[in-house]
Order: sequence, then C-alpha cells, then structure tokens
Amino acid sequence: MSTRLSRRAALALPALALPWIARAQARAVRLLVGFAPGGAADTVARLIAPRMGEHLGATIVVENRAGASGTIAAAAVAGAPPDGSTLLFTTLSHVTNPYLLTGLPFDYATAFAPVSLVVLWPQLLTVRNGFPARDFAGFLAHARANPVTYGTPGNATAQHLAGELLRLRTGVRLEHVPYRGGADAARDLSAGVVDAAFMTTSTALPVVQSGRVTVLAVATPERLPAYPEAPTISESGVPGFALSDWCAMFAPAATPPATTSVS
Repeated sequence: MSTRLSRRAALALPALALPWIARAQARAVRLLVGFAPGGAADTVARLIAPRMGEHLGATIVVENRAGASGTIAAAAVAGAPPDGSTLLFTTLSHVTNPYLLTGLPFDYATAFAPVSLVVLWPQLLTVRNGFPARDFAGFLAHARANPVTYGTPGNATAQHLAGELLRLRTGVRLEHVPYRGGADAARDLSAGVVDAAFMTTSTALPVVQSGRVTVLAVATPERLPAYPEAPTISESGVPGFALSDWCAMFAPAATPPATTSVS
C-alpha cells in the first residue's frame, strides 16, 4: 500500500457512518495519540479528525501523550469515563506492549474496547546522507562489519521490531536508538545523528523529498508504487521479511457496544 492509498483509506474512515460518538455525547471528543507530533499516528489522527468532526457534528480534539511506547496515552484512556468522550489512537505497540512491559497500571487485554482499524502503514528502511552504503546489499555488508545506529518511535514499536527482525535474520550489528515519536527519529536521521531508521511512508515523505534521507528498501511483500526503484527486503536476500505498522482506535473497555459500533 502506498502513502497515497493509505491517505485515501484514512480519509474514507469518517464516511463509514460513525454515530457512536454522537450517540454517546455532544461535547468534544478527545483523541489521544501515544506518540509525538509529526509521526505517522499523529499525522493520521489529525488527517481524519476534521472529517470525523464534520460528519458527526462534534469537535474532535487530538492530544499527544507521547512516551513509553504509547502506554502514557493508553493509561489515560483506560482510566477515562466509558462514555465515548475519550478515545485512544495507537499503533502496533498496542499488541506488543503487554508482552514486553511490566508494572503497567492497566491490563491491555481487558482495558479497551476496539472501535476500528484505521490504516496500514508500509515501512521503509532509510539511511542518512553520507552513509557508506547506497543499496540494501551494501547496507548488510557494512552493518555486518560495523555497528549501525537506527532510530525508531520507541521500544516495541513496529519500527523497532523490524530492526530486530532484520538483525536476527541477517546477523547485522544494529544499535537501537528509541525516540518519543517517528518524527523525532526522522529529524535526527536527516541531521546525521543516527545512521538509519525504519520509518512509515508518512513519516519518511518530507525527509526523503528533501534529499536528506535515502530509501534503501521497503518492508512490504511487494514494491510500493511510490518508491518503485526500492526493492523489498524479501526480494533482496531476506525471504519472507514483511512488517507493516497500523493505526487503530480504541475506547475504554466499559463503553457500551452500541457506542463503539461503526456499523
């Protein structure tokens, strides 16, 4: 899926008839994003918020509660009144966090009611300007001989998992550098602070278009129309490698089913 298709899918979401917010309450709806402004989750949330508000006749307020792989925002939503006024907008970390983090003030398995999957985000393997390798084969060769730092939106995110999967499958020497959001990782990659990054197509677009970052490969089963010359990691010697990120919406667990239904 390209960035263009993902954007279309995101814009189409409010047209799916989401009366659950309007039925639940008439005041503003808080949409809590677990990552910093400018990243993929934040971008999608702010993209759909006006359309959701227009469709529902409600004010959708996007709030960034970045940090701890999305658990700060998740905790706030888990403890919010189950009336549809507070929703969680999160990523793949919603699934991985329960297996990797301890001492959380809520249980991921019981604290949330799913509302909808919103969009899938393909991932790109990108490198800074001046990186010694300019293609994926060269990247593997360099990273097997030298430690390579790579930035992500945080521990247990899809980008972190993609890096760890690549390290395990190929034996490259990757050193993880977690940030509070994908935009922060992209900023430091474009400045040369880190060597590489797995980024969603949304987060990567500005820095790639600026010429400060190079796309070496894509972590999707097939090549992306937006980056036709970038090979898939799977076709480049790591068969079966594919890992996309996603964004989805959740409500507090006790929210009535009629409120969370999108039908």
